[in-house]
Amino acid sequence: MRENSNLKLKRKMKIELILFLIGFLVVSIKLAYIQFIKGKEYTKSAIEQLNASRTINANRGIIYDATGNILAQSSTVYTVSLNPVKILAENKESVARILSEIFELDYEETLEKTKQNVSIVNIAKKVDKQLTDKLRVWMDETGISSGINIDEDTKRFYPYGNLASHVIGFCGSDNQGLDGIEAKYDDILQGESGSISQAQDGKGSNIGEDGEKYEAPLRGKDITLSIDATIQSIVEKYLEEACIDNVCTDGASIIVMNPKNGNILALANYPDYDLNNPYTINSEELKNVWDSLESSEKTKNLQAMWRNKAISDTYEPGSTFKLVTASASIEEGLVTDIDKAGQFSCTGGIEIAGVRIKCWRYYRPHGGESLRQALMNSCNPVFIGLGQKLGVSTYYKYLDKFGFLRKTGIDIYGEAGSIFLKEDKVGPVELATISFGQRFEVTPIQMITMVSTIANNGVYVKPRLVTEIIDNKSGKKTEIEPIYEDRVISEETAKKVLNMMGSVVGEGTGKNAKVVGYTVGGKTGTSEDGVNTGKYVTSFIGVAPVEDPQVTILITLYNPTGEGGHQGGAWIILATYHAGEC
Repeated sequence: MRENSNLKLKRKMKIELILFLIGFLVVSIKLAYIQFIKGKEYTKSAIEQLNASRTINANRGIIYDATGNILAQSSTVYTVSLNPVKILAENKESVARILSEIFELDYEETLEKTKQNVSIVNIAKKVDKQLTDKLRVWMDETGISSGINIDEDTKRFYPYGNLASHVIGFCGSDNQGLDGIEAKYDDILQGESGSISQAQDGKGSNIGEDGEKYEAPLRGKDITLSIDATIQSIVEKYLEEACIDNVCTDGASIIVMNPKNGNILALANYPDYDLNNPYTINSEELKNVWDSLESSEKTKNLQAMWRNKAISDTYEPGSTFKLVTASASIEEGLVTDIDKAGQFSCTGGIEIAGVRIKCWRYYRPHGGESLRQALMNSCNPVFIGLGQKLGVSTYYKYLDKFGFLRKTGIDIYGEAGSIFLKEDKVGPVELATISFGQRFEVTPIQMITMVSTIANNGVYVKPRLVTEIIDNKSGKKTEIEPIYEDRVISEETAKKVLNMMGSVVGEGTGKNAKVVGYTVGGKTGTSEDGVNTGKYVTSFIGVAPVEDPQVTILITLYNPTGEGGHQGGAWIILATYHAGEC
């Protein structure tokens, strides 16, 4: 019996030992999991509970126009947050009620936030001072303030509303630039955030006697644009009038540039949008059905509204591109005397590789012409013939030199590239259509850069929007120097082309662009918007004054359907642009 008893005791001890080892193993595994797998997460959580820290957004840098006008700046607003563990249980309902009333929040959701076991929870962001003043009054009257934080925040404000909206861009709720200059120069504009922090114990009580630690935010650097607000407002006014008068179903764009240094003096698209309310659609038709649209449709329409057509869209330039053919032909010696009578002959069309391509005035041919007259008349056969003499290789050399085979690199996001056939795919017919500006696509910014090259005595200058960066901490101003690239054509060739452009406006297809007191040069253009679409693109590219250009301009109307028709010479906005107002 005694032996059996000993065996039972040993068996029991063995089972207990096994159970102990299993328990020890389980605990060890659990401890290892906490230490090595979840350690960082729990450490971070503990630090967050012990250190109540709140971020203070920095004011973004100011965006100025070329004359010192403020185009974008940050204003002070407030963020309201809670430290729930510091709010007494008997006060949670009262706090939730007043917060939901002042900031128009759901009471039950707000009450749940007061009960969370965290050190910080946001209640309302970017609210005006008048609302936080109401909260402060309530806090003073009730004596309830523990756990309620009211911190300064920043909100972007655009004094001119819609002005230069596609250039400036806008910011998101997190103070980050989302479009335009705001996005491109976000790292420079955004500054450095500050913070408010305080060590606390497990119950949420402050540790130490030093109070909250405050680290001030550092405002971002300021930026000066090449945009002139006065010129910008003028071109926007008349661009809108041109679109309305000509019933442009697909909008329009305009760029004004200083050819001496590449400064973009104005850049606008129609329709534009309100920078202070960038998520409000600008179409009355869409506003009526907005609430019924799917989220994806809303996003698509907003992105279309924000799209900078002058930078991001391509189009067939039409006859404005004859300036390239004329420049290359003079530079290559194909034309030495731009006024040589009868050097060219228009019979109403020209046959290339078995294909007859008509002049726009095929029903009444231009007959004998000089190069100046051919440009004034916008005679297709003359420029087709010059293109054939230049040949594909030489023509593509000038496309490259004028910057059409690459992006301009303008300092804003979203620039598109041109669409040309590869050089080895270009035959006689393709070269013919390129020579008078059709069957390929370029961007408006490429076109204005091309004519600015001619206006700058033949030297390519890179277009730019930012001219200066100002460090608010040191006061240092960093000027962004203009970038000049290779000479494209000689000064003599450039002067001849400019002189012919003056004749186009003085006596040719661009005579509607005459401005009293100014010598304006230019070229009109009309092209199809796609193949067999029934839509057209109408444009005018100009310089002034012809003798020493200080400004170049490109206006592009997309599918004008009004009584004036779609011919480039029929509507020219420059006639109403009133250059004298600039």
